[in-house]
Amino acid sequence: MRTDLFDFTLPADRIALRPVSPREAARLLVVWPGEAAELEDRTIADLPGLLRAGDCLVVNDSKVIVARLSGRRIGRGSTEPAIEATLHKRIDGSHWRAFVKPAKKLQIGDNLRFGSEGKVCFLGELDAQVSHKDEGGEVTLSFSFHGPVLDQAIAERGAMPLPPYIASRRAPDEQDRADYQTVFAAPEGSVAAPTAGLHFTDTLIARFKENGVALLKVTLHVGAGTFLPVKADDTEAHKMHTEFGEVSRETIDSLNAARAKGGRIIAVGSTALRLLETAAGADGMLRPFAGETAIFITPGYRFKAVDLMLTNFHLPRSTLFMLVSAFSGLETMHRAYAHAMKAGYRFYSYGDACLLYPAN
Repeated sequence: MRTDLFDFTLPADRIALRPVSPREAARLLVVWPGEAAELEDRTIADLPGLLRAGDCLVVNDSKVIVARLSGRRIGRGSTEPAIEATLHKRIDGSHWRAFVKPAKKLQIGDNLRFGSEGKVCFLGELDAQVSHKDEGGEVTLSFSFHGPVLDQAIAERGAMPLPPYIASRRAPDEQDRADYQTVFAAPEGSVAAPTAGLHFTDTLIARFKENGVALLKVTLHVGAGTFLPVKADDTEAHKMHTEFGEVSRETIDSLNAARAKGGRIIAVGSTALRLLETAAGADGMLRPFAGETAIFITPGYRFKAVDLMLTNFHLPRSTLFMLVSAFSGLETMHRAYAHAMKAGYRFYSYGDACLLYPAN
């Protein structure tokens, strides 16, 4: 499909720079099914009442690492240009894949220094060498520390990897370390938050339980590629970045059993949905999964595992807007987004959400 079919114009003042508090006070646009696809304005606090006993919410429990490092190139020439690196994929105990800016300032073999002091004195400075460089500003960094010591050094110097549309308007701060993390966050590995999960609180979770709605966890470590625009003119020419995901046998058994009894599976966010669809067979049955996924969902895809979807509002021409258009219909999503803009909904990672029913 043509990429421009997924374009729309969003006023800058609709981009949320901070989340609302409390989290469940965020607005919720319900996009009902059917030809009319009625739109209803609610709040996240209303969500327990919109689901029914026997339904299953599936959340992504991946934890965001403080993956954005600021430093400089050292040891080559009289200047030491500033370098920003966003780690996005761990290779082993001392090597990371990273996006760097400005990439044109770096060559293979260059040395980078991030920060100058550590809270733990023996850490000293955190140095890394560029061991590989690809097109598009992606490099492999070989760090001077290894394992838990490297993790601690990154945690000391790193900042939350806020999306570009927020980071370009304000610097990350300590508040983001709490705000840009879900209440489910456990295994570290994401460099972008599974943002639909940001709306959940312990109070909201307790209400789901009271209403007989189960909450199950999967893990997909979200990569920085989620923010990359689709540059190709046609969706078939776009290549997705791979991400590691895992769905346990326990979760699979619970979901298959719930569905067999008439319960619905509600994916909390695009990451949970993509992982569930990866784990689903052609017969719709879910199977345990652990590995890389690069599933790219566009209109025409037949959904096998997910009945409803809770998600935030996404960027134009993004793979995420393509995904929701596949789920609920392209025309429906353009109409829903136009309504959200007019009604003052807040967009993107710290913004409001929508509850989507499938087009068919």
